[in-house]
Amino acid sequence: MADVLSYKISENIRREIEGSGKSKTEIAKALGVSNPTVSQYCPGRAQPTLAMLSKLCNFLDCSADDILEINLNKYDKN
Repeated sequence: MADVLSYKISENIRREIEGSGKSKTEIAKALGVSNPTVSQYCPGRAQPTLAMLSKLCNFLDCSADDILEINLNKYDKN
């Protein structure tokens, strides 16, 4: 299960990066990390910390829900 989740997160990061029109170099510079670090997120060789995920989402103008696929509606009891 963890491998499936890691794969899904890395796929979602890749999708958001590609959809942003920003280069991995631009993203790395904005996040204060190396280009290889950002490049490792896409194939799932590395996972961003929560703090880095927050920075990444802010820079890419997406939500953590988009990356983590959190569906809060399934928890809504109303």
